[in-house]
Amino acid sequence: MAFPAFFDACTIYGITLSDLLLRLADEGVFRPLWSDEVLDEVRRNAVDGGIDAAGIDRRLAMMRTYFPDALVTGHDDLVDGLTCDPKDRHVLAAAVRGSADVLVTFNLRDFPPSSLAALDVEAVHPDEFLLDQLDLYPGAVTRVLGELAEDYVDPPQSIVDVLETLRRAGVPRFADDVRRYF
Repeated sequence: MAFPAFFDACTIYGITLSDLLLRLADEGVFRPLWSDEVLDEVRRNAVDGGIDAAGIDRRLAMMRTYFPDALVTGHDDLVDGLTCDPKDRHVLAAAVRGSADVLVTFNLRDFPPSSLAALDVEAVHPDEFLLDQLDLYPGAVTRVLGELAEDYVDPPQSIVDVLETLRRAGVPRFADDVRRYF
């Protein structure tokens, strides 16, 4: 079974980065995890950012359908005992309850090493996470990126366009490193 990775809302909010992560999960590269609170935050931020509520609701429903075992529940009892940033304790609690090996987040400062030391979970930046996946599964990663470029037709996007979008989405080292395969 693929290793479990818990995704903070900030990581699965952007469409291209989210598409890449979800497609890699679908390939069996890792097992995605999230909580209702995380998905609610994605929805709230998307709607506040001008994305059509019905569209984001469809996307989140598809995520739940395609990854039925990704939803972590029963973590509320862990929240009060955690020492990370108070607004992100629910995220860490769900990662711990889901037995995640990694918690993927752009907000590393909210999860200092001292708050994770005894919990057997590591907070990693999406850039580092994707670089690790590229090292472990270069064929799957490059194939998925090619499929993304083929599937984006309105407007059409080349692989260079997809990589530039990923760079702007916060994973520039990954976008640079993966270019060697194209």
